[in-house]
Amino acid sequence: MLTTPEQIMSANKRHAETVLQAANVLLTSAERMSSLQMNIARSLMQDSMSSAKSLMGVQDVQELMALNASTAQPAMEKMVGFAKSLYDITTQTHEEFTKIIESQIAEMNKDLVGSLDKIAKSAPAGSDVAMAAVKSAIVAANSAYDSMSRAAKQVSDMAEANVNAATDATVKALGTAAVGTGTKAKKSA
Repeated sequence: MLTTPEQIMSANKRHAETVLQAANVLLTSAERMSSLQMNIARSLMQDSMSSAKSLMGVQDVQELMALNASTAQPAMEKMVGFAKSLYDITTQTHEEFTKIIESQIAEMNKDLVGSLDKIAKSAPAGSDVAMAAVKSAIVAANSAYDSMSRAAKQVSDMAEANVNAATDATVKALGTAAVGTGTKAKKSA
């Protein structure tokens, strides 16, 4: 409960700092994504030029098949790397926002408990039981929030591990398929 101008100014300052912190997280994330996109665009353009030069030197279908097989794997690995980098950026951004939100919730809880203590001091006799029940409900709600946050983090970690395993398996399968295609093209020649 904010009762003095100093308390109101302090709360406004904290809120402004939080907004600036969130804006900084967003700008940093946008900067990292833009940089990643520029790097992948540059890399794809260089690979395209290299592939075009190689394609000009192809003499028959077997060479074309071998060229296709030799370029498919690196291209897929780059795209998977791009997707992983993008995922990492969004995950880090999410974690930073979660920290900001959790600090705000902690501050709000602290303010709420402080306000309840002030109210309890000026409350009529016999209201101790009601105040204890309200404080107990706040503690229970905080405990439930913490439990849900930990469970969500565990689910997120498991999902991330599964995505990484599936991505690695896909890259390996594509590599095996590309090698098999290249071998078939060479045997045909």
